[in-house]
Amino acid sequence: MALHRLHSAFVLGYHGCDEEVAEKLLSGTAFRLSENRYDWLGHGIYFWEANPKRGLDYAAQLAKRATKPQIKAPTVIGAVIDLGLCLDLTTLTGIEQVKRSHDALSALSEREGTELPKNHPDLLRRYLDCLVIQTVHTIRQDDKQQPLDSVKGIFTEGKPIYKGSGFYEKTHIQICVRNPECIKGVFRVQDQFLT
Repeated sequence: MALHRLHSAFVLGYHGCDEEVAEKLLSGTAFRLSENRYDWLGHGIYFWEANPKRGLDYAAQLAKRATKPQIKAPTVIGAVIDLGLCLDLTTLTGIEQVKRSHDALSALSEREGTELPKNHPDLLRRYLDCLVIQTVHTIRQDDKQQPLDSVKGIFTEGKPIYKGSGFYEKTHIQICVRNPECIKGVFRVQDQFLT
């Protein structure tokens, strides 16, 4: 099943980080790729689609959580992103490709008598999901298919916004940019969009 470029425009993404890092990015320093074993959408540069407040909230959470915080002054910057060839987990095509990747990993694990990693119960550390997404990229490379530029997914997080609600406080769309050339520009987010 082939992936397509089904989107027709750029998207705005928001990257939570330390104020010092933001200033460097705004002055032209390249983004650093995240390569954690638990990254939700695999390795790449992470953005919150159309959600600057959530990006800032995330940076503030990181500043509070860490024993040696990398974020001392939480901030958020915006980016204009061309998703390029995107593994879009809001589409059936994207979901099918990830299912096939998991099936291939499961079969390999069974043949070798090994156990696949598990996502942590808090779903903040997604070891299995990261491995499955990374395997999509490996399979594409082995099959000599065009590399993916980005990965996009919807995540439901937080508490219901009211009793019996199907909507949650921290639901968001996340974008993982694998090809830094897809980031067409960065910009400072105006305060009015953060309050």
